[in-house]
Amino acid sequence: MPFATLDTACYPQQLAEKKAVFQSLFASLDAPEPSVFASRPEHYRMRAEFRAWRHDGVWDYAMFDPANPRQPVLLQQFPVADAAICSLMPRLRAVMLEIPPLCQGLYGVEFLATLAGDMLVTLIYRRALDTTWTEAAHALAETLGIALIGRSRGQKIVLTRDWVEESLQVNGENLRYRQYEGAFSQPNAGVNQHMLAWAQSQAQNLGGKSDKDRLGNDLLELYCGNGNFTVALAPFFDKVLATEMSKVSVAAAEHNLARNGCGNVSIARLASEEISAALQGVREFRRLREIDLASYRFSTLFVDPPRSGLDPATLALAAGFDNILYISCNPHSLQDNVAALAGSHHIAASAIFDQFPYTAHLECGLLLQKNPA
Repeated sequence: MPFATLDTACYPQQLAEKKAVFQSLFASLDAPEPSVFASRPEHYRMRAEFRAWRHDGVWDYAMFDPANPRQPVLLQQFPVADAAICSLMPRLRAVMLEIPPLCQGLYGVEFLATLAGDMLVTLIYRRALDTTWTEAAHALAETLGIALIGRSRGQKIVLTRDWVEESLQVNGENLRYRQYEGAFSQPNAGVNQHMLAWAQSQAQNLGGKSDKDRLGNDLLELYCGNGNFTVALAPFFDKVLATEMSKVSVAAAEHNLARNGCGNVSIARLASEEISAALQGVREFRRLREIDLASYRFSTLFVDPPRSGLDPATLALAAGFDNILYISCNPHSLQDNVAALAGSHHIAASAIFDQFPYTAHLECGLLLQKNPA
């Protein structure tokens, strides 16, 4: 759906239907009533990607309807995008149309905005970019006051920087993040704030930092990305070990942890099945040579996996934890994973987060806790 227009009056009913689907999926697993976190009905998306469709000597922003993928839908507005993106779209196009080198071979335009007011635009081309393009791009960036990147096959030209700065308000705290172009970040920043606040509320109920009555209060986080949840959760645990495979995401996470003063976190560039093997003593990894695994006393596992959910090795690892905080972008793989863990864990809390209004996609959160002996 290209979202050229929105019927915001339909949003409450659509969200209610998503909640009903979630409850149906988890009814057999005795999930408690979920907390429901709605999105803003418009201007909620911080990333937007468009084709640049050429016609009649000009170009327009375009998207494609899955029901008719060969027919472009030309857009004069994009109401799901952040208001800053919506404001910039026509200004960017108007200035570019006055500068021919910027339009020649243009294939696509991508926007990355933040609640902190930062903006990065990536222009994608079918042709090689030369010094003429670079000079024109500098003029465009200066005119509009934006960070700008040019991409073509085998080329990435960065004007000033390839990241934006974000600031999220979570339970009265200001959490700061650097988000890189091309790397994953949560697209709905408003809902992301709810996700982080909910995760914190669950972590706080697990005993809190330095609870001496607990045998251990360390956190293992898999798929940490740029440290989105790591930064929010670190203050609630004694020590945190976070893992991530992407080099770009690891670099972003390290920056974000330092920026937020999270000195109790170590990051390992490992896949989930690799950290599972390391913790079970099956295999040693050079990437862990500066991390003393034996010093950790894990009480809680946090996971935010891809749509496929947890693999068998990671499920086996999860079964040994007292607490599992699970964020999922696919309720169906989540249901499969929770059913597999039903012999060891029960659902203590649940939530749904509407990252993607007007679609069938739904983010979910569960707290799983060990069944009584």
